[in-house]
Amino acid sequence: MVAGLCFAEAEETLKATLYKNPQCSCCEGYADYLRKNGFEVDVKPTNDLASISSKAGVPANFQGCHTMFVDGYVVDGHVPVKTVRKLLSERPDIAGITLPGMPMGSPGMVGEKTEPFTIYAVTKDGKAPTVYSTE
Repeated sequence: MVAGLCFAEAEETLKATLYKNPQCSCCEGYADYLRKNGFEVDVKPTNDLASISSKAGVPANFQGCHTMFVDGYVVDGHVPVKTVRKLLSERPDIAGITLPGMPMGSPGMVGEKTEPFTIYAVTKDGKAPTVYSTE
């Protein structure tokens, strides 16, 4: 028991900044989901979300509902925390990852998951995104 407590105390809280449309409630749901999974999330409403995503390297047709920055990476859309943690542990040489659109059943979204989520890696050099993982 004591060893478990020491490990939990040693685990670092991941700090993230999430940009979202001021009227979007599913983005707040995603932020809550992240908080329940050990992230400290600073939510910043903005009317310039497309520009923020684009500047971070996410092509327009691959953008999600919100844009988050965590530990040097961009995470666009409702990406499951398991994949965010995979990104942060593997530390690939990419700009970040994205789950385009607003898939039903994804973290923060309502409804049942009806198909696997395809999460894409976005590059720093503007090359086309490639599949990073499927959940």
